[in-house]
Parts: sequence; C-alpha cells; structure tokens
Amino acid sequence: MKTIKEKGATLHKKGCHFRLWAPNADNVFVVGTFNDWNKTSHPMAAKKEGIWTADIPDVKAGDEYRYRIVNGDNEYLRIDPYARRVTNSVGNAIIRDLRGISKMKPFTPPPLNEMIIYELHIGTFGKEEGADGPGTLEGAIRRLPYLRDLGINAVEIMPLAEFAGGYSWGYNPAHIFAVESDYGRPREFRKFVEEAHKLGIAVILDVVYNHFGPGDLDLWQFDGWSENDMGGIYFYNDWRAKTPWGDTRPDYGRQEVREYIRDNALMWLCEYNVDGLRWDMTAFIRNVQGHDDDPGSDLPEGWSLMQWITQEIKETRPDALNIAEDLQNNPSLTKYTDDGGAGFDTQWNARFVHNVRKNLLAADDAHCDMEELREAVLHRYYLNAFERVIYTESHDEVANGKARIPEEVDPGGASSWVARKKSTLGAALVFTTPGIPMIFQGQEFLEDEWFHDQDPLDWSRTERYAGILQLYKDLIALRRNTGGQTGGLTGQEVDVYHVNQEENIIAFHRWGGGGPGDSVVVVANFSSQPKENYPVRFPASGEWMVRFNSDSTSYDTDFGNIGNSEIIAETGEKDEHPQGWIRIAPYSVLIISQNKS
Repeated sequence: MKTIKEKGATLHKKGCHFRLWAPNADNVFVVGTFNDWNKTSHPMAAKKEGIWTADIPDVKAGDEYRYRIVNGDNEYLRIDPYARRVTNSVGNAIIRDLRGISKMKPFTPPPLNEMIIYELHIGTFGKEEGADGPGTLEGAIRRLPYLRDLGINAVEIMPLAEFAGGYSWGYNPAHIFAVESDYGRPREFRKFVEEAHKLGIAVILDVVYNHFGPGDLDLWQFDGWSENDMGGIYFYNDWRAKTPWGDTRPDYGRQEVREYIRDNALMWLCEYNVDGLRWDMTAFIRNVQGHDDDPGSDLPEGWSLMQWITQEIKETRPDALNIAEDLQNNPSLTKYTDDGGAGFDTQWNARFVHNVRKNLLAADDAHCDMEELREAVLHRYYLNAFERVIYTESHDEVANGKARIPEEVDPGGASSWVARKKSTLGAALVFTTPGIPMIFQGQEFLEDEWFHDQDPLDWSRTERYAGILQLYKDLIALRRNTGGQTGGLTGQEVDVYHVNQEENIIAFHRWGGGGPGDSVVVVANFSSQPKENYPVRFPASGEWMVRFNSDSTSYDTDFGNIGNSEIIAETGEKDEHPQGWIRIAPYSVLIISQNKS
C-alpha cells in the first residue's frame, strides 16, 4: 500500500514524481507551467490496478499543473485529487514541497473532562474590519488570545477544505486535501495551529466524508467512466449515491476511495498537527437515509470505513480526538471497534440540545417539561459522561430557518431582559451538565439573528455586553475548576435529585471523589417567578458558598441580583439529608460548593 506522501505530486532532488489513479483512462499526460501546458510532452506510464506514474525533472514548488486524461474520443483536464494547494476550486493544482515542512512542536490537548470547545467559522470569525472578501486564517490568528482569555482550550473549525466560490459554510468540499484559497495558504493554517497550541488551545477540524461537492467537483466522472450517468470511480453509481446534498456519496466499497478518505484524515493530523477531527453527519456515511429506523438502507462498508480510520488514527496519533456528528443517539458510535463500535471518542448529543432548546424557547412556563430537562442532564451513551458534546448553539442550530437563542426567545428583541436571561440560563446548563461543553462563535456576547457565511461577527458587542462576556468567563473557569472549589464539574457523577414540575425548578449534584471543593450543587429556575426560601437538599451539612449566580448585576445592570451568597445546610430531626434554603431569580442558575479548606 502506498503511503500518503507517495500519492499525487511528490518532489524529490531532481524533480517531481506524479502518481494518479485513473483505471478507465487510455492515456494520461501531465501538463503544467513547467512544460508550457504542452498536451503530449510528459506522458504517464500505466501500472497495475489503474495507477499511472511519471517522473519529471526540474519541476519545483509553486509550479501549477493538471492531468490530461484521454478516454476514447474524450479528454479531460483534471486537478490532482491529492493536490495540497490549488489556485481556486476551478483553477490548477499547485506543487507543494512536503520535504520542506518542519516538524511541528508536540502538543498535549486537554483531557475530555476539562475540554471547552469553541466552534468557529474562519470566513466570519477571521473577518477584519474594512477587509474585502471573507475572513482569513491570519485574521483568525489575531483573535486567538481573545479565546485564551475567555478560557477556551479547544477550537472546532468548520470545514476549510477548498470549496466552490469564496463564501461557504465549508460543507461542500471540492478538493479535500487543499486549504480553502480565500482563507489563506497551507502554511497559514499550520501557523494557526502553532499559535493556538502556544496559547494552550487544541485545534479540531470538521471533515466532510458523507458527500463531496456538489459544486466545482473535478472528481465527478474523473476518468470518463460512469454508470447511470452518475459520478464515476470516486462515487457510488446507483441508489447508494443519493444524499441530501446531491448524488455524490463516495464509494466506501472501493479500496482506492477508502484510502483517499483515510489519507485525508491522516494528512490533517500529521501534516498540520491538528488535535482531532469532527466528522460531519456520520449517519449518512453508515446509512443512505441517515436514520436508524431505516436499516434497509444501511451501508456496512461505510461503518467499516469509520472503524478502519478511527483505529488507524489511534495507532498513528493516540492523543487525537475523533468526534462524530450523528444525532441519532446511537451509542455504538462511541463503542470500541473491537466490540463492533465505530471507535469515536465522543459525539454531538442531540438529546441535550433538543430538550434544552425546546424548554428555553417555551412561550409559556407551563409548557416547560422538567423531566425532559432531567433526561438532558442524565443522558449518556455508556458509562463515560464525556462521550457526548453538549451545546445549545451550533452552526446547525442557528441557521436554516433557526436563529440564535436570544432571537428565538424574543424575535426582534434579542437584547431584551427575557432573551438575555434565557440564553444565559441555557449556557449555565451547558457548563454544569456532564459532557464536553461547546459554544458557537459569538454566543458569549449575545450575537443575534442567524448565522450565514457573509455576516461577520460583530466584535463591538464584546464591549456592549461585557457583563455577559464575563458571565461566560466565570462559567468556564468554574467548569475547568481553575479556582479549585468546583472539581465535581469535571467528574463523572451526577444525581438529578430534585425535579419540581409545578415550580419549574431542577437541582442536581455533580461530583468526582466527593466532599468539599469537589461536590457541586446546581439549581436552575426555568420559571419567570423568583423563589424565596426555597428548600433544597444538600449532600452534606454545613456552610455552602454560591460560586455563581447568573442573576448578578455584575453581569447585567438589568438583572435583579436575587440569590444567596452562602447557604447553611442543616439536618432536622426527621430529615434524612441536610437541607438549605435558597433564593433564586427568574430564569437563573446557582452553582454552589463547599470550601475545600
């Protein structure tokens, strides 16, 4: 089996070696700036299994090239599928010298129980004031210290493989080995990763393997062959090709296509030193319809592909993280491959986001379902609480007819009191529930409306909503236990021991080893009414300190500052457990623990 460095264009001392898979071609030629685009001066030799090779002297980094493929009376000028750089999605491949890539410094990503993910989109996050076009990697690099100061220790970047045009979410990859040319060069992405690592921030990259394109797709009928007028050698050519994004599902049964996807995953991890991959909609890799209730359209070869790649990643980069976006609440995604699972480390948790958003957006408190919230806090796939990523906003949740939570709560009034209260209530639940918390760019300063790829973040809101930004900083610090008094928020254990449907109150206990500085009690009020002298059970008697009150006026002068600063939990004559009396504001959360000393 060829290694990834031997595929595509590989520079050596005397020139460049070209290797291409085109099993239905009659002849193949390399054309480029080094031969004035001469159609016939550099033919490739046919090898076994549809492989074509050529060794051309005096080719150098920066030269542009294409493959001229002849099939019968037809000829095609194709961009190298393994091109690490292209002029644009419909332009030319560019030779990149992988020999000159310096080894990047090792970095240890945070453990899952301490990880805080910030999802960002380079084109809108990295947009600098007054600049033309989409945001860039250089612009995003300049924002990394801001993320460090927020407390973020992992960023998840929406796809940056070359796509059609300059504006996109990135989920329409045209050339999966090339960095989007409007965002910058490959070296700028390597710099982004290096600068993030210097600040203690891991880098997770979205990858799209459930479909390619559908626009500007040079892979389509790549060497002239296809069946049913479909995609040719890189794609299924029957009913299995159908996806919600076009008939462009890769053929997971072809070894060359499987290697192509495997090679791409390893490239991001090894050449760019990213710390993990988030796989887009794995449900459509393992099933044509993307639903567990439709086993008739299962794709066993898609499942085995995921198993193979996650296992190879574990062998090559044991510290790298594999995240599945599946949204079918299927526990087998994070089951070990030896036990038949897909081998992912964690997956996006649909049950949390759907249950929590539904209740945050309820127009009437009477429509809140506290049992649904209880299930959102308790749900896990297996014993490990951190096999799920939990969030209230992601790129999917704030677009396609949906908006940011403040806008959804109060359409046209995203800065209103109720919008601010409910959005911060949701955030507090994200950072106190077992799982890996994730926020979407701008959520921390109440970015409103809906996400689209030509609407850059409004950074002036960091000043306008400085108090809300501080609220997020405080939540993240508590979640990471930087003060040493909330260790239980990094622990595995949770007990939702108080559910009051009538009053819309839920309380739960988080702990690892337990005891002062570890045991954490979280009380959330999903009601528009404040609660005075409300009884709550505590894990132990004594003094309990309120570490966080989302109603504090330090976060917003419109808030009421309703809440205790400390609580005395006592055991009565007939009480089995210590009980304390709390004050809690409408749509608010209290985080409470005992002093470690």
